[in-house]
Amino acid sequence: MTIMEMLEQSAVLTVLGVGVVFSFLFLLIICISLVGKIFHALESRKNVNSQGMITADIAVKEEENNPHIAAIIAAVNEYRKSC
Repeated sequence: MTIMEMLEQSAVLTVLGVGVVFSFLFLLIICISLVGKIFHALESRKNVNSQGMITADIAVKEEENNPHIAAIIAAVNEYRKSC
C-alpha cells in the first residue's frame, strides 16, 4: 500500500465518519423538535389559572364527578405551591 492509497483511504474514512455524525445529530434535532411539539400540544390542554395552578379541564361524567377528584386536584395544587 502506497502513501497515496493510505491518504485516499483516510480521507474517505474521515468524510464517512463526519457524515455519520452529522446525520445522527440531524436526526436527533428532528426527534427533539417533534417531542417538543408533542409536549407543547399536550401542555396546551391544561388550564392554568392566574396563580399558576393547574385546574381540572376534564370532561367527567355526572356519576364520576365526586369529591375524590376535587381532593386530588387540591392536594396537587398545594404541593406545587410548596415547591
